[in-house]
Amino acid sequence: MKALFTSKNNKALSATIQVSGSKSESNRLLILQSQFPNLKTENLSESDDTMVLQKALLSKQGEVDIHHAGTAMRFLTAYFATQPDASVVLTGSERMQQRPIKILVDALKNLGAEIKYLKTNGYPPIAISGKKITKNSVSIAGNVSSQYISALLLIAPSLPNGLTITITGKLTSAPYLRMTVALLQKIGVSCILSENTIYVKPVAEIENKAVLIESDWSSASYFYSMVALSEAASITLKGYFKNSLQGDSILATIYETLGVTTRFNEKDASITLTKNNAPIADHVLLNLADAPDIAQTIAVTCFGLGLGCKLTGLHTLKIKETDRLLALQTELRKLGAKITVTDDSLEMATSEAKNSNKNILIQTYNDHRMAMAFAPLALKVPIEIDDAGVVSKSFPTFWEDIQKTGINVDFE
Repeated sequence: MKALFTSKNNKALSATIQVSGSKSESNRLLILQSQFPNLKTENLSESDDTMVLQKALLSKQGEVDIHHAGTAMRFLTAYFATQPDASVVLTGSERMQQRPIKILVDALKNLGAEIKYLKTNGYPPIAISGKKITKNSVSIAGNVSSQYISALLLIAPSLPNGLTITITGKLTSAPYLRMTVALLQKIGVSCILSENTIYVKPVAEIENKAVLIESDWSSASYFYSMVALSEAASITLKGYFKNSLQGDSILATIYETLGVTTRFNEKDASITLTKNNAPIADHVLLNLADAPDIAQTIAVTCFGLGLGCKLTGLHTLKIKETDRLLALQTELRKLGAKITVTDDSLEMATSEAKNSNKNILIQTYNDHRMAMAFAPLALKVPIEIDDAGVVSKSFPTFWEDIQKTGINVDFE
């Protein structure tokens, strides 16, 4: 299915939209809920990834296919390894079988877990025979993916002796790790983060607890981009808190410099984004090591505004649903951008967005964020998005919601 942007109205973009719960928070809480059934959640993510994880948690025998869901792969590896009644083959899509899992598997094996590779050493699919884990300390590298550490943290309170995790090397995506720690603390688990060490005490059971999941800030990024690229706009997004656990909430600060003002409405837990038309610098320099999931959105926004940019701290994008840096380079060059990428950065020269190549078909590479990051460019130049349905991975109502703002989208 292709998305074709046929036109936009000449009025200011305007809408009130309910964004579903954070995928990151939802997936962490689902793993915890499987260990502590009296934990309840509200505003659970509607994303494919969360649905896949929910389904996987219902099975502890046979093959478990998580398709493209990277978070599910990491979290379930640790979860099944510590369930004595589990005997599963954990697998995924072709791309998932190219995404490394060795650092986490090594850490789990050091704790006594029984995990075997079925094809390529260090990559899924993996066979897991769950067992009781009594060791209570492990060391793990922090410079590849914080999800490996979060996976260990999420099973730590149910281990009979708790867990002490020592992180070696520089930690990447630190806000996601802090999110995991905060959620553990919220449900009553003693979890202490001290420099490069995390201490988690064992918990037999927790008190009855209901957690309201904040709406997803990564999903909000596409509306920030739309407002930045518009001539005038006021869009309200529901379900957001000023004191967020999500690292991507840095969007409010970043986009203030790109012409978007964020007003927090604490009474109804919403944010209102408005175009402020303040002067914008012609070059953007950002280190996104703590918020890599918004890099695609920001790069496309900069291109649409004709700004140069240098985005660093992006090494994790090489092992996502696709090599996101290479994908950005390929698709932005189609539109006329002068862009270069390295293993951990992206640099783009200033340009005239109004002179961009038109009616370009943007490939999405099975990556939901490619589709959604490029969609706001329809405000500047006619484009088409291939495989538009890929957005269901994290934001199933995306196309419906952007049409509410006044952008017309057809499908073929």
